[in-house]
Amino acid sequence: MSPPTAAELPVGESEFDRDTEVVPRSDDPGVFDAVLSSGWTISLGINGGYLLAIADRALSQVLPHPDPLSVSAYYLTASVPGPAVVRTEVVRTGRSMSTGQARVLQTDSEGNEVERLRVVAHHGDLDALPTEVRTSASPPVMPPPHQCVGAEHAPDGVFGPRETNGLIERLDVRMDPATVGWALGEPSGRGEIRGWFRLADGRPNDPLAVLLATDAFPPTAFDLGIRGWVPTLELTVHVRARPAPGPLRVVLGTRNLAGGLLEEDAEVWDSADRLVAQSRQLARTPRRTR
Repeated sequence: MSPPTAAELPVGESEFDRDTEVVPRSDDPGVFDAVLSSGWTISLGINGGYLLAIADRALSQVLPHPDPLSVSAYYLTASVPGPAVVRTEVVRTGRSMSTGQARVLQTDSEGNEVERLRVVAHHGDLDALPTEVRTSASPPVMPPPHQCVGAEHAPDGVFGPRETNGLIERLDVRMDPATVGWALGEPSGRGEIRGWFRLADGRPNDPLAVLLATDAFPPTAFDLGIRGWVPTLELTVHVRARPAPGPLRVVLGTRNLAGGLLEEDAEVWDSADRLVAQSRQLARTPRRTR
């Protein structure tokens, strides 16, 4: 079975649905065809949260439980726009939780299949989780979206040429003015970025969009005065609840940069002041700073 083109993939209700669509192979159970869209690139690289959503969408079709609870992804090689294959494996199934593995692969110029991403995920039913909450975490305090800073306010060149940054056009990210000094050449050194997140076409946020939100903001390395490509090596997301309608608030921070690596922790809060997801990723810092 040949991989589909973008025009042949089923059209969802939004661009995100369409561009994360996976098509099962009738003759190869657990294997899906996908097209990695150039619309979700940042500096020519495919966004890691978008890739994670594709892998988890495939897992949701083979696991008996619909929602991601814990998803760990290892980014092995750089993905490029074009056809991809998602190979899934059901590892374990239980009454309230199931576990699966997904691999995203592409074919290189020599015809070799190259693994881009490997994911291990626990799935469950978010609507069936206990409602009791005991937490010391509190939602971030920041200005409303209309008083925050969007990509259209960024100085020229901050995100590179717009033709290589399709992600910016597909997200409505509004950053807290207190955490955008790096864009003006005045990083705070605290390694913190906060802001509002939603998809630009108004698609409601769901668990897949939450996965995207954890990797949709500029890297916290920018606020440390480090600019350049900051590739993700590993990303783990814990989804705690289905988000309420409305934009999400995302807080990103790093506490330790050493050996050319830094961690980035994220909290995702919904409009009902619930902590709906937490994540941690390990990323490599650029070899040179500017």
